[in-house]
Amino acid sequence: MAISRAQLVKELEPGLNALFGLEYRTYADETKEIFDTESSDRAFEEEVMLSGFANAAVKPEGQGVQFDDAQETFTARYTNETIALAFAITEEAIEDNLYDRLASRYTKALARSMASTKNIKGAAVLNNAFNAASAGGDGVSLINVAHPTLAGNFSNRLAVNADLNETSLEQSLIDIAAFTDERGLKVAARGMKLVIPSNLQFTADRLMNTKGRVGTADNDINALSNMGMIPEGYTVNHYLTDTDAFFIKTDVPNGLKHFSRSPIKTTMEGDFDTGNVRYKARERYVFGFSDPRGIFGSAGA
Repeated sequence: MAISRAQLVKELEPGLNALFGLEYRTYADETKEIFDTESSDRAFEEEVMLSGFANAAVKPEGQGVQFDDAQETFTARYTNETIALAFAITEEAIEDNLYDRLASRYTKALARSMASTKNIKGAAVLNNAFNAASAGGDGVSLINVAHPTLAGNFSNRLAVNADLNETSLEQSLIDIAAFTDERGLKVAARGMKLVIPSNLQFTADRLMNTKGRVGTADNDINALSNMGMIPEGYTVNHYLTDTDAFFIKTDVPNGLKHFSRSPIKTTMEGDFDTGNVRYKARERYVFGFSDPRGIFGSAGA
């Protein structure tokens, strides 16, 4: 449906002082703080988890060496989605000198809608991180106490859900340091960045940017800050829906990923039949995850 004069009656009348409702500022692309971006040149991308070898065994004197097998364990699949939005302006509205005002105003609104959609799509990976219906390549949710491996299960969430505080944050970092690979070998993983909803920003700032312990009269140092345990600090994502869940992005590679198939592109064309002018914005991308060791989380208490 095209934007017509009937929808913009006030703009045709004299004495109009101001138009408002489209001047709001927009949050920046907050997905960049969470996802590693790669380009894509196909309809979908696949990434395969490989297992290495188990710990080496003692070879008894005079006996043969023990052989081990390496194999693929699971596949993470990313299917690119096309995101598009369009609007049109009628020929009559253009003739009545509304074109210049409408075109500039609504192309900005179009860009704002596309940016908002991208933030929502990216945040959905974490919003569904505890949902069994949003399973990854290993068959379980992104944040789970029982990610299956050849050597048994590993966990990337707190054993007991807890709100963000000194104890839960320290335990999260201890658990990250205990990550193991597909064959049970220790992974030298480290928490790099805390990802939180806006509701937790004041708690996070106190936990990470004070020299002393928070909420205690003891003259103790803030070990998290003193040891530089989360070197990239914290980032607020305004599109997270759970107000007390928190996440820690780790330095494990191939964790949370954003594949960009086609960057955003805007086009304009006239329609021969109606004389309307049409505008469209389009991009193609997908957000997802491969190795769940790239993130740690708690759903809150």
